[in-house]
Amino acid sequence: MQPTATVLVYSDDSTTREQVRLATGRRPAPDAPVVEFVECATPAAVLKELDKGGIDVCVLDGEAVPMGGMGMCRQIKDEVFRCPPVLLLIARPQDAWLATWSRADAAVALPVEPVEFAAALADLLRQRKLQSA
Repeated sequence: MQPTATVLVYSDDSTTREQVRLATGRRPAPDAPVVEFVECATPAAVLKELDKGGIDVCVLDGEAVPMGGMGMCRQIKDEVFRCPPVLLLIARPQDAWLATWSRADAAVALPVEPVEFAAALADLLRQRKLQSA
């Protein structure tokens, strides 16, 4: 049986969530696990899923409404015990400093560029695997 990883995707925009799914495919890299997605359109849904546990990486849309992914990232880094790594989707490369402020583990610019996104997600999944080993 192939190892799997659960990736939470937060965006109020279904198109952004779809871009993340399509850029990832079954797995973001040959050495990465098969990915299963948990999609959330509201901050409350994100917190509920994180409370359940089992999330390996969070992908948060910095442009989400009513709460952007940067604020959501900062909140979960403060409130969630052993918070999973966060990949932040930012509007512009110049917003990378905001990703640092939010304590995101990685950031990529929107719209999702499949190769860049998959590489960043695979790196976070590898780090998560090393932490849990």
